[in-house]
Amino acid sequence: MTNRNTLGGVIHTYQKYDPKHFPPPTQPPPDVVSSAFEHLLAMGDMRELTEEEMARAVQIDPSQIAGLGPSLESLRQILLERKLKILATYETARVQAEAKQAYRTSGERLTPPAQFRDAYQRMFEQEQLREFERLWYRAGGEKSGFARHLLSVAAKLADKYQIDELIAKYTFTGRERLSIPQALEVKEELERIDELLKQLEEAAKTAQIGIIDLEALSEYANPGDMEQLNALQQQIQDYVREQAQQQGLERTKRGYQLTPKAYRLFQGKLLERIFSELQASRTGRHAGPIIGEGAVELPLTKPYEFGDSVAQMDIPSSFVNALLRQGPSVPVRLKPEDIEIHRTRNSPKCATTVLMDMSGSMRYGGLYINVKRMALALEGLLRREYPGDFLRFIEVASFAKPVPTGDVVSLLPKPVTIFDPVVRLRYDMSKPEARESAVPPHFTNLQHGLQLARRYLTSQDTPNRQVILITDGLPTAHFEAETLYLLYPPHRRTEEATMREGFLCQREGITINIFLLPSWSQTEEDVRFAYRLADSTQGRVFFTAGKDLDRYVVWDYVQRRRMIVG
Repeated sequence: MTNRNTLGGVIHTYQKYDPKHFPPPTQPPPDVVSSAFEHLLAMGDMRELTEEEMARAVQIDPSQIAGLGPSLESLRQILLERKLKILATYETARVQAEAKQAYRTSGERLTPPAQFRDAYQRMFEQEQLREFERLWYRAGGEKSGFARHLLSVAAKLADKYQIDELIAKYTFTGRERLSIPQALEVKEELERIDELLKQLEEAAKTAQIGIIDLEALSEYANPGDMEQLNALQQQIQDYVREQAQQQGLERTKRGYQLTPKAYRLFQGKLLERIFSELQASRTGRHAGPIIGEGAVELPLTKPYEFGDSVAQMDIPSSFVNALLRQGPSVPVRLKPEDIEIHRTRNSPKCATTVLMDMSGSMRYGGLYINVKRMALALEGLLRREYPGDFLRFIEVASFAKPVPTGDVVSLLPKPVTIFDPVVRLRYDMSKPEARESAVPPHFTNLQHGLQLARRYLTSQDTPNRQVILITDGLPTAHFEAETLYLLYPPHRRTEEATMREGFLCQREGITINIFLLPSWSQTEEDVRFAYRLADSTQGRVFFTAGKDLDRYVVWDYVQRRRMIVG
């Protein structure tokens, strides 16, 4: 029964409005982790995220905050009125002339030592602060009286710069005269108002109230409005913290830290995006059931045939068939035609190693970011749908190294340390004094990567072994026994060593599939070598833009697994 005292509650229930929670429970939760992980992929930095970074990561529908606080447009109008009032009050021509004259007077009073006279005069006329700084160091810094007086001239020049910037940026129409200190204060206030207007505009689009500097805004807004805005901001901050906790971001004293739960959530979002972009006719994700002697029973059954294992017998159906045949009598006697056998499905296991090129050239165009995004998507696919498959990641640069799955996101391309047009280096790594840190790290050692991948794959008890090689060009490093060669431009000796490793993979039944990323330095020879290496193991070469790499690798993995099962 409703009355005027309960009517509001009925309306709130009908609208699914919950006054204790923001936003309403029906609102889909915001994506908190994606922005954090995109930053992590680009920077390779596991540092904590600040409150402001979290506020910017959360996207809220602006309609959710309508009526919950003061109108952002009303606050914007207050700021615009204050700005227009300032511009209509003052004139700036005279203060500009005053600042210029103050600089000239201060500079002309200073008498530099003879050895600095020409440099000072040239610098004074050019009005360059950088030259003032250089002359200050040349004159002896704080120990020199001339240098100390030079700072006062530089300060006058800085004032002149700021007033010139003020006049260039804003149009004043008033008549009230400004002094130099007043002009600098006006400039600071106008810039503060512009920053607040920008924050309000962004908050109106994204409902990110947390980005507004409420302390600065309180100088202009009414106290009642500020109380409402503070309450709304606190409500949104509590919502952000709640969503961060639900999505796997752990709050520490220094900020928010990514946890394995956030890691898995981001992988899931990657896979959703990848499969949503596939053509409608290719949306199937699981390998189709293959009928035969397998380990996984299916609900479907078939009549018993000679040779079928009774371990897969459907006992209830078989006894029902016997009862229907002989009637309700005991004992129940089964005959071969009564027996129903569960159909089964084979689930063959795949073993895959992914060689990720992290040489110096992968920094161009952010190629390394796309490689890491692909790795997260592929690992997420196997975790979710093919948990029995074997997967290892290997970082390839001057040396090849296995990378734990959790460390993939922090990988960065190696810094370039040699800029010579021709490099011919050799390191005997068998010597006791040999150190990896002494070797230039930014070369591409595909031979070592394939060797390491082959060792991982040959130990796996499955005939379905493959290497996914992601690179942007020819190898520039290789091992011969314990000797490491770094050869640039790419040398035939390195290509031959890499091809030998490819033939060893072929002998072990390992397929090499190459994803060749576009690069500014890529040549026809890069493409030809990729084809030769892939053909040596009956593999394939894929040409794809970096941003599509995750989609192509994941879909190729699914397609290959279908072929293996079929």
